[in-house]
Amino acid sequence: MTTAPALLLVGHGTRDAAGAQAFRSFTEGLGAAHPDLPVGGGFIELSPPPLADSVAALVAAGVRDFAAVPLVLVSAGHAKGDIPAALAREKQRHPGTSFAYGRPLGPHPGLLAVLERRVDEVLAATGTGRAAATVLLVGRGSTDPDANAEVFKAARLLWEGRGYAGVETAFVSLAEPSVAAGLERCARLGARTVVVLPYFLFAGVLPDRVRAQAAGWAAANGTVDVRCADVIGPEPELAALVMERYREAVAGDLRMNCDSCVYRVAMPGFEDRVGRPQQPHHHPDDPSHTHGHGHAHSH
Repeated sequence: MTTAPALLLVGHGTRDAAGAQAFRSFTEGLGAAHPDLPVGGGFIELSPPPLADSVAALVAAGVRDFAAVPLVLVSAGHAKGDIPAALAREKQRHPGTSFAYGRPLGPHPGLLAVLERRVDEVLAATGTGRAAATVLLVGRGSTDPDANAEVFKAARLLWEGRGYAGVETAFVSLAEPSVAAGLERCARLGARTVVVLPYFLFAGVLPDRVRAQAAGWAAANGTVDVRCADVIGPEPELAALVMERYREAVAGDLRMNCDSCVYRVAMPGFEDRVGRPQQPHHHPDDPSHTHGHGHAHSH
């Protein structure tokens, strides 16, 4: 029996095998780095293992208390609704357990430092200085205005004090400006070198789509040198941040942003979401799964 709450990493899931493996490897690495701490990880959809399996394995090993950290950069529907609801379901499945819930990862100085490094890697390969480079930070995109605003916040924080010609923001799905529209904006602002910077933790379908959309725009607009940077990846800063979020959750110091949450505050165009009950998203491998995944998700 253990006294410290287990660290439970919760991922969204991806159809990209390499991205799912990166999550699993990152989880295993954290466990190896903290041998005194039970560590597990699971997904709420698309990828194995489902969250339910990870929780069941830890409970079988004697764990009763969990501190869950969502491995997501912004607080959109998954972090606000799907994951808390999934944790509530696990608490019902395993009487006597408790679940504390950490806050999303970004924007955080540690991750901003990794993003800066990713841009520098591209600039070093091209011999371009920061003052001549415009960065286009590309987020996932959401129907949640608060989540989209967080990506703009990350872009502004990345711009501050680093000497880039500019940092613009775009989204790969569900929100504007699109990657093409973001690149067009950079060009109209006079950019000659643009570093497209995917705001994603690991490889996956959406980061691949960012690169493809950027390449498509670049092929049609030869006057701008468009380069794509890598995703954040399993860097030491990410591991340190996850442990920081774990300690916050254990201490009960969450500081989640509720000021502009559509489930708490009436935001223009989203008034119907205020007070909406949150339901867990069903993982296809979870015993309670009741619907198919043959369609593209709209969230």
